[in-house]
Order: sequence, then C-alpha cells, then structure tokens
Amino acid sequence: MSSQPIGIFDSGIGGLTVAKALVDLLPNENLIYFGDTAHLPYGDKSTAAIQEYAVKITQMLLDSECKLILMACNSASAAAFNLIIEYVAGKAQVVNVIDPVVAFLRDNYTEKRVGLIGTRQTVSSHVYDEKIVALQIGIDFYAKATPLLAPAIEDGFAESKVIDELLKVYLDDAILRASDALILGCTHYPLIKTKVAQFYDNKITVLDSSKVVAENVRQVLANQKLLNTEAGGKKHFLVSDYTDSFAANTQIFFQEKISLERYPLWD
Repeated sequence: MSSQPIGIFDSGIGGLTVAKALVDLLPNENLIYFGDTAHLPYGDKSTAAIQEYAVKITQMLLDSECKLILMACNSASAAAFNLIIEYVAGKAQVVNVIDPVVAFLRDNYTEKRVGLIGTRQTVSSHVYDEKIVALQIGIDFYAKATPLLAPAIEDGFAESKVIDELLKVYLDDAILRASDALILGCTHYPLIKTKVAQFYDNKITVLDSSKVVAENVRQVLANQKLLNTEAGGKKHFLVSDYTDSFAANTQIFFQEKISLERYPLWD
C-alpha cells in the first residue's frame, strides 16, 4: 500500500543525508531509519560481515511492512545489494545509492574525467569502475579510498580542523585535481561537501548523491504506483546502539525534536 513506510539503513548518520533529501522531495512519505551504530563504520568491515548486517536489518524493515528499502550506504550497496534483492524476493522495492549515480554520470559526463572518494569497501569492490566501464561512454574514472573521513564525521568533526587535515592528505592528488567531477562515494561525505569544493577552489563539480538517489526513489515509487498522496510524513529513527552524536545530528538535520529508539537487533 502507498501509505506503508520507506525503510532506510546505514551504519550511522551518513544515510541521514539521503533521508533528508527524501523528506524534502516526498514530504508525505513515512520513513523508518535504522542506523547500525553498533557496527559503524561499514567501510572497514569484510564483505561477509556487511552482508550479514544487511540481511538482518532488511528483515526488520520487512517485518515493519516497508514498501521500499533504501540501502543508504555505499559500502552496503557495493557488498550486499544483489544479495538483498534475492533475499527480499519481491516483497518490497530495493534501491541502492550507486546505480542512480552511475545513471547520472551516463546522462551528464560522457567523455569526461570523473573521480571518486569513498571507503575501502566501496573502492576495493570496484563496483563503480565496472558499472562505468559497462556504459562504454568514454568516462575516465579514478577512485581513491579515504577511510578516516567517515569515522571522523560520525564523531562530530565535520566542521573541525581534523577534517581539514584529512582532506589535505587525501585530496592533494594530481589525478583527482584533473577531474571534471568528484563523486562523494559515501553518504557521510555530503556533510563536508563545502570543504571538499573549497579545497579545489570550487573548480571541480562535487557530486552529492543524496538528491540523485531521492529522485530515483521517487521514480521507482511512481512507476509502481506507490507514492503516498495522503497526509503522512511520520519519521521513526532506530539505532542498534545509542550515541549522543547520532541523536544530536538527527535533530540538526530535521530541525525538530526527534525521538531516537535503541533497537537491540544484535542482542
């Protein structure tokens, strides 16, 4: 039914960037957000571990009767998307955060140079490389792992000199500097988008996937006639382990008092 919620999950606060974009685009939709804070960050976990987390979270979202499950994490999307498609078996729509970005590149960056920064899991999976090569549209692609960014952002350092120093280490790269566009290949990274753009003197287009992914969700729901046209907009936030930073960031994102529930999925 169209009034059923959209389920979103990530290892922590990164997926909130996508959740906020969804709320802005589809204010009637009801959301259930699960932050697996007990296991963050996913980027340094094994593929098998991420798949185990993703299956258990997905089952919880299916039990909550979600009509669509959004894997709002690049590492989970890279490691577990095909598995989750099989696991869900048509009980809900499933969307990741990689395919919408690749489609955006197809439509806008033919014969261009595109860089990506992301977690070790995302970069080492080569999922972006393979999908972009398969497009056969002449994109010159380069990906670089930036593993310390997500944990620093999760710990509340997005506006600090800690991030500035990490960006100096990671972004001072000749190939990245020569890019026409830079993909923020982790849903945490939009929180430092301005700093990344400023590092390159605003000469490189920094691609924030959150709006692209939100539009893809809208299209999927519209195609399945599952858009909620009635008054809704209820938001339910769950975490596997309560953290003060997650609670604070959730309220900053949505500019309202948020009730955060610890859901002991791993007990």
